[in-house]
Amino acid sequence: MLDPEPSSFKALDEAKRSANRVLAHRGGNDPNRPGPRRSASIEDIFKNRGPEGPRRVGGGGGGSNFRLPRRPGGKSWFPLAIAVIVGVLLFVTMVHQIAPREQGVVTTFGKYSNTLNSGLHITAPWPFQQVTVTDVTSIRSEKIPEGDEQKLILTGDQNLVDLSYVIRWNIKDLKQYMFQLAEPEETVREVAEAAMRASVAEQTLDATFSGAGRAEIEQGVRARMQALLDAYRAGIAVQGIEIERTDPPERVVEAFKDVSAAQQDADAELNRARAYAQQVLAQAEGDAASFDKIYEEYRMAPEVTRRRLYYETMESVLAKTDKTIVETDGVQTYLPLPEVQRRQRAPAASAAPAPANGSQ
Repeated sequence: MLDPEPSSFKALDEAKRSANRVLAHRGGNDPNRPGPRRSASIEDIFKNRGPEGPRRVGGGGGGSNFRLPRRPGGKSWFPLAIAVIVGVLLFVTMVHQIAPREQGVVTTFGKYSNTLNSGLHITAPWPFQQVTVTDVTSIRSEKIPEGDEQKLILTGDQNLVDLSYVIRWNIKDLKQYMFQLAEPEETVREVAEAAMRASVAEQTLDATFSGAGRAEIEQGVRARMQALLDAYRAGIAVQGIEIERTDPPERVVEAFKDVSAAQQDADAELNRARAYAQQVLAQAEGDAASFDKIYEEYRMAPEVTRRRLYYETMESVLAKTDKTIVETDGVQTYLPLPEVQRRQRAPAASAAPAPANGSQ
């Protein structure tokens, strides 16, 4: 007798019964009890996900999803926000406020277009046009050399001097300043050094140390610098040169100090000689004037003037002697008064006690 059911069908029924027993044991058939847990598949993850992000089914307590607000008509605000941002960027690159001390250079695709003065200006937006604003009226300074370095320059009398100076300049043509020279500030320094060496070579060492010589050097350097910069079309105006230090080289400082001290002593002696000469000259002029007055009196009264001159001369001569002469009858004509005084002092000195001797 043949089996009415194949063996495969029996195995399938046995597997179903085993699965039902497992589900019944875990409560899977009970609608009031939670079912078995299982891992989510790819289809389950993306089944409830849309363009706006994951969405939930039903109105449970899970909370609502974030969405961008919509314009009237259901359109998105995103394109309008992009347009506003682009408009702001265009406004910033098109409108330019130039301060009173500044100028702006407009370049179209990197090529010079025009220069803007102070005020409000509108240009094409970036990247079509670009504006570079620069302060053109402020005075800029360059010190040569920088720090405490030495800058030795040869004078006209073949001596070396250590100079330190400051250059003051500003921009007079912004177009030439930006496009004519690759490094305008470095050019200013090199031109200043060349002009300074040429001007110092026209002066002696003493003139370089003096105030008048330094002023002449400063004027010469400024004129030479301006001529060279104008020839280069640098667009720079030199406002002034100021020499801060003029010292001898370090190796010969002591020798220069000795020379300076000797020069000061020579000047002092020369000043004293000039003062003495002026004094002698003034005295001679006074004596001559006095003689002229006496001569006028002598012409009017010769005898009286002659006697007065005699008395004055004898008075000046005898006032310096230690003799007394008396011209009177019955009186000795010569009285050695100083000798008498010395004799009177001698006994008094001998009567004085001698100083005690230190030895016994």
